[in-house]
Amino acid sequence: MRKAIVVLWSSFLGGGVAEALFFTLIDPAELYFLGRPVELGALATYSIGFFFFWALAAASSAFTCLLLSANEEINHVPFSRP
Repeated sequence: MRKAIVVLWSSFLGGGVAEALFFTLIDPAELYFLGRPVELGALATYSIGFFFFWALAAASSAFTCLLLSANEEINHVPFSRP
């Protein structure tokens, strides 16, 4: 549970920073998706963008936690060498 909280909180902060940087440079009214202009309001575009960046940061943080995990935590069996 502690790892999940650490991953979600750090990715929340990362998502907020990424959204602020992205939407500082790009106006939501000028966004295109699959060749068509986005017809959502600015608040909806900001919200969807934040959740996208949060999910991206969460996936990255979760992958880092997976790589830092011990073998016994992942496989639930001790590592044995022949």
